[in-house]
Amino acid sequence: MSHAATDDPLLRPVQFVRGVGPARAELLARLNLYTVTDLLWNLPRDVLDLSHISTVFDLKEGELRTVFGVVVDRDAKETSTGKIMTAVLLQADGGFVRGVFFNQPFLLRKFEIGQRVLFSGKPKFHLRRWEFSHPRVQWLGEEEMGDGGGVLPVYPLTEGLSQHEMRRVMRSVVEDFAPLVLDPLPESFRTRAQIMGLSSALQQLHLPKTVDEHRVGMRRLLFDDLLEFQLALALRRRFWKRERQAIPLPISAKIDARIRRLFSFHFTAGQNQAIKEIVGDLGREHAMHRLLQADVGAGKTAVAVYAMLVAITAGTQAVIMAPTEVLAQQHWNTIDRLLTDSRVERRLLTGGLSAAQRRTTLEEIATGRAQLVIGTQAVIQEAVKFQKLGLAIVDEQHKFGVMQRARFTSSDISPHVLVMTATPIPRSLCLTQFGDLDLTLISELPPGRQRVVTSRIFGPLATQKAWNFIRQKLRDGRQAYVVCPRVEEDASAPIGTDATASAEGVFRNLSQGEFKEFRVGLVHGQQDREARFKTMDAFRHGEIDLLVSTTVIEVGVDVPNATLMVIHQAERFGLSQLHQLRGRIGRGKFQGYCFLASESDSLDATKRLAAMESTSDGFRIAEVDFELRGPGDVLGTRQSGSLPLRVADLVRDQGLLQETRTAAFNLVETGEFDEPAFGPLKNQVLDRFRQLMNFPQSG
Repeated sequence: MSHAATDDPLLRPVQFVRGVGPARAELLARLNLYTVTDLLWNLPRDVLDLSHISTVFDLKEGELRTVFGVVVDRDAKETSTGKIMTAVLLQADGGFVRGVFFNQPFLLRKFEIGQRVLFSGKPKFHLRRWEFSHPRVQWLGEEEMGDGGGVLPVYPLTEGLSQHEMRRVMRSVVEDFAPLVLDPLPESFRTRAQIMGLSSALQQLHLPKTVDEHRVGMRRLLFDDLLEFQLALALRRRFWKRERQAIPLPISAKIDARIRRLFSFHFTAGQNQAIKEIVGDLGREHAMHRLLQADVGAGKTAVAVYAMLVAITAGTQAVIMAPTEVLAQQHWNTIDRLLTDSRVERRLLTGGLSAAQRRTTLEEIATGRAQLVIGTQAVIQEAVKFQKLGLAIVDEQHKFGVMQRARFTSSDISPHVLVMTATPIPRSLCLTQFGDLDLTLISELPPGRQRVVTSRIFGPLATQKAWNFIRQKLRDGRQAYVVCPRVEEDASAPIGTDATASAEGVFRNLSQGEFKEFRVGLVHGQQDREARFKTMDAFRHGEIDLLVSTTVIEVGVDVPNATLMVIHQAERFGLSQLHQLRGRIGRGKFQGYCFLASESDSLDATKRLAAMESTSDGFRIAEVDFELRGPGDVLGTRQSGSLPLRVADLVRDQGLLQETRTAAFNLVETGEFDEPAFGPLKNQVLDRFRQLMNFPQSG
């Protein structure tokens, strides 16, 4: 946004706003506030409801209260324990209250005699006076709190700018400029959606008379944020369905039967339904853009192989991209074994190939000799040129950047694209992170697959009992995983406190102690590729009884004889990750047992691990995880920043998300969004999301 002088009053530099000037404009610039528009969209991070202010007579020990008062004294002194205690005395309605702050001597400079402030917190009666320890403080201007009621917005600040100064600036800009804001939503749509005008919304959320007024004004901005994103997804989906040409990949009953004979098992009803939906898309001239979501062990890989064989029998190439070399190698082992008796030419392309191997593989891909390619991100590098790519499968999409799948679709003729995830995704993320995709679900497990028995263990006695149980199972010929949250021991941790956190420490302790009679292995991401694969192969072939690892085994590792797992410090992991780890066991004919070893008895840890004990439904676990930890951690890489939302929150605003999705897709699918009345909004959406959504320049 230009910060130069402009005829558009909404793009006017902030220094020309009433009550700002050059000096205060420099302070606002630290908050990235340069223009009138920047200020109007500088949203409060909170609001204070001044109608709920307590008098001294209303205070109750241990209950959250807010008091208003005037500073009459303040001092700082060292306590007998060596801490610096800053004490501030307020004269409030009904008497005096004191706020105390430890080891924050700088606060003494912030409190001045005669200042008007609010203290919020849980008071206690101490030395015949009510006292707040480390209260939340709000400094007020002379004009604020005059009538003992109302609502005050609370804004982000920077050094040198007080809250009441910021509120004065915001009042000026809202009063003078909010009425000039044009609404991109036509009035007919606003009426239908039951939302207020944008100008009024800005005035209500910045200058509310009640908390409810602020909430209603804020709802309009949340609605716009989510609606624009959903419109972008709807436009992208329409573009795929109408404009993105693909090679039709038809299948006959004869080919279907031939493909199915390659599998040593019958597909479940869920797998057959998924195949039906995917095959329906593959036969069309417009590119498939579908998400295949499956719970752990539901057989998504078999469905993917079927789809790739459809593409190959139609005379095209197929590729599957995995997020790690371990998973790529696992796919290679599975598919190579499955296609042993077939004439399909398959190749593995990862970063671990030698230069000569890589050159040969690239040449075979370019000439079409390589019909089925399995790889990591190496398959989307510039040097990789497919002769005739018909189907691209992106496995564990959330492990990549959100739009990386677009790398496959840069040419005029696109491959069909199937995105897979074995990490069940909460509905809110399905509607955003994957909102432009058609959705196929497989929740049914193959027949005979038993639910893994899951138990939380806490304390040395329970842990020893688990070790004894595992020892007996190993003697019966089973295999076990022991998962740790990190690789190396923490040298700074107190002795004994890090015993279960590091894979290296646990490996040493178990191989020399509890399980010295067994073959114990160690695998983690810091090992070189060759050592890691050698250990995994040894475990897969039964040459290792107990494997100590980090989360490198989280996805795709398939050892049917592995029936036991201990996850150390399980409270450190998200629920979806625990579910994925648990999915590595019980994949054969023997019962699986998972022990969640926890060193925390906090309410949060107890609640999360209880969810793991109570259900094996990955979709339910994903929803609980989403509610507790938010979208970033659920995706596994803390990439919530990759969701391009300005003010909306997927956890808090789930109801509004569904409402805006319905509205957006209805506008696009009915063609109403192409009408002139929606022109300003359409331009806004395309400008905001063109790069992220990989829209063509024509819009």
